[in-house]
Amino acid sequence: MATTTASVKTENASRYLQQLCKHWSHKFKVEFTPQSGGIEFGETTHVGLTASDSELDVVITADDASELPRVAEVVENHIVRFAFREELVFDWK
Repeated sequence: MATTTASVKTENASRYLQQLCKHWSHKFKVEFTPQSGGIEFGETTHVGLTASDSELDVVITADDASELPRVAEVVENHIVRFAFREELVFDWK
């Protein structure tokens, strides 16, 4: 199982977490609360989200490591769109 993570500084972490989960709930299996969420991209890729008062943590796991950059880009692009009022920095590791 391959993994990539990013911690994004924002005071709106819970809002972005919920927005992303609601956005994809029509297409993927999604579970979320204001503090944590999970999105199943098919059977082999999972996006986990955790919100605190100052940070949004994103963890992407996949059976195939080659999937990670594409999923990370899609997740990042969506959150950046939701956060158009602030500049977010994703440092994927």
